[in-house]
Amino acid sequence: MSGEQTSSLTVAKLKALCILNDLPTSGKKSNLVERLLEAGLSNKEVGLPSKAKSNSPSKPKKKAMEPEIVLSMEDEDTITPSDPEESDEDEEEIEDILDAEILDAEILDEQPPQVVKKVKSKAVKQVREGPATLLDILQKPQVAAVLLALVIVGAGGYYYLNNQLDSFTAEPLRYGDSMQYQITGDDENGLATFLATEGFVELVMDQLETEDDICKISINFGGIGSLSITNGGTGELANEGGSTDRLGAVRIVGGMGAEWLAVETVNTNSLDPFRVNRHLSVGTMCEIGAITGSGTADLTSTTYTELRNQDTKATQLEWGIDLPSPIGKYQGTTMSYGVGGLLGGLETLAPGLALMMQPVEIQELFANDIIDKGATGSNLGWDWRVLDEVEFGGEPVWKIIATHHDVDAYCLGSATMNLWVEEGNPWAAKQTVDVLISEDQASQSGCSPTSQLLNDYVLPEGELELHHTFSKTLLSRGQKQLDLGLSYASKPQVNLLGPSASELESWGEYDLHMPDDSSLREHTFEEAITCFDHWPNAIAPSAIQALGENGDGYVWRGTTQSISSSTSQWNLSWVAADKEAGWVKFNLTGTPSEENCQFDSRGSDGSRSYNRESIPSTLNITKLESRFSDSSRYSVVVGSERFFTSSGDYQDDVKVGYLIAVPGDDIGSLLSQIGDGGDGAVTFDVSRSWDEDILDVDDQDNDGETDEVLYTEHHQLNLLSDASEGRLIGWSLITSRT
Repeated sequence: MSGEQTSSLTVAKLKALCILNDLPTSGKKSNLVERLLEAGLSNKEVGLPSKAKSNSPSKPKKKAMEPEIVLSMEDEDTITPSDPEESDEDEEEIEDILDAEILDAEILDEQPPQVVKKVKSKAVKQVREGPATLLDILQKPQVAAVLLALVIVGAGGYYYLNNQLDSFTAEPLRYGDSMQYQITGDDENGLATFLATEGFVELVMDQLETEDDICKISINFGGIGSLSITNGGTGELANEGGSTDRLGAVRIVGGMGAEWLAVETVNTNSLDPFRVNRHLSVGTMCEIGAITGSGTADLTSTTYTELRNQDTKATQLEWGIDLPSPIGKYQGTTMSYGVGGLLGGLETLAPGLALMMQPVEIQELFANDIIDKGATGSNLGWDWRVLDEVEFGGEPVWKIIATHHDVDAYCLGSATMNLWVEEGNPWAAKQTVDVLISEDQASQSGCSPTSQLLNDYVLPEGELELHHTFSKTLLSRGQKQLDLGLSYASKPQVNLLGPSASELESWGEYDLHMPDDSSLREHTFEEAITCFDHWPNAIAPSAIQALGENGDGYVWRGTTQSISSSTSQWNLSWVAADKEAGWVKFNLTGTPSEENCQFDSRGSDGSRSYNRESIPSTLNITKLESRFSDSSRYSVVVGSERFFTSSGDYQDDVKVGYLIAVPGDDIGSLLSQIGDGGDGAVTFDVSRSWDEDILDVDDQDNDGETDEVLYTEHHQLNLLSDASEGRLIGWSLITSRT
């Protein structure tokens, strides 16, 4: 190439052509031009005059042309080192670019990235024939390959980034939220499993009447469930003075008889199949073979959480099972106020275990902690750790493992949950539960003597196992977030709910029994206790010595029931100062006397804790009866098939009693480990049972046709209250059909 031939392209554009043609970019402008020509590019492509054109010095005439877009990958403001002899050409070229409506893109060689600027002008002037157009560049195979790779990687990157699960905090609940789920397990039929042996069998069978001596029971079950937050209407706000600020909440009467606003959570399980396998004791051995009955079961748990203090005011459990004889058909309702749960004393000792019984509410367990890979935390007795991102239902979710440290620390066994948590769902989308509770765990190495004592005190002999999985099938979200933590106009004043100090009687240090003075029953405890003074010493010597005129004992458990209009039946369990304990049964007819105090039987209870100083002050029984028979406060225990009639009298066949529980030498140190080790407690209880004949239709002979059948339904009703606070602890109604 002749040295006089000068390219109309800038050095940067020539270098860009070299890059696109896999050529070195070093050297001066003339070297670049020569290198490109040797590579086979035409004069026009490298900005040289065409050989066919003359070298006339006259300027060519300007032609009207459509503006051409030229791609530049270099900012025109970028300073590129050049030779002095090239500077004039570059200045003229920049002027041409500024005069034309052109967007240039130049590629810098080993220069830092710069911001691309668009330079526009109103006038459109001559565009050179030499520069490569965008179309020319895109047609190069190398460029096409690079762009194709960018499209593939870019699209894949977009998909990847937009399907990554970001960290998040728990989604708050809303009124109207609901989730449906399946209940499965990992046995050979895909069913959940429950196992109870020895003493744990009572947790399952204590509500069912059977004469069989069952030593082991296992249940296989599956089905569907639903969990929802009730969206209460304006009728629930009748006491709010016309305000609808707390719309969504519902009214609930608490254990003290006052009305609160609360969030209502309803969890329903329909179990089909529900297969029960019973093992019977044969001598000292538990029979290997099992008696199997297959049927259905329904369970609905309703929890009421008060708005302001966010404590549980009440929990209602409604259940029903339908199994072949000898178990039969049962249904029941249990209402508890602020205490207890499905797991009884075990849940009291290890709070948070109830989370296993339904899909976990994420905010309840994780609060406002960020859920992200590797995150850890502890709440409600559960230690949790986020494992990794996995997929559930085609969507990314976080998998979390949670273990209950109290169950392990107290050597009760183990409790583990695996949770699949998704953004936007206030409950676990999937949840597996594996629980083993056993008194044998206390013998493990590492269990302290205190833990072993606690294990022996709380747990019966045997084992309790539970394995199940909840999996979301449908989620529906409400609109308004819950009003938890907020006050409301009708909120009761707590200090006005309980009895006044003047209503309480301190009797534990000197009286033989809880004060009674009832006018609803034929005889009172005050009258019944005088029978011990009318009997000859030979009838019940130990009881008379403990409870007689000079006795130092007291009645720690006493019950009475009317068996006729003039006769009441009594069962008094006593304890003396030397901890000797026993019981006496008798009937009282008319005014107490040797003739009217009709002795029935007596027995010994061995040794029992004796502690008068720990007996707290209480209301007397007549004030408790008046309190709970008030239908304006406790309508749930007044009326048909309840404890009291609408006029405030007892229903027929009612049994009334009280119970004293005090800390003693045998468990005093234990109580100090799990509580304040202070005063004891006194409870007041009422119960009744009755039978009812029901004419119903049923396919009793399994011939496909229903027949009229006469059934007998047995009803058992119980109430328990705190005698010191006048608080209703709970009540239950169980109905069985034979």
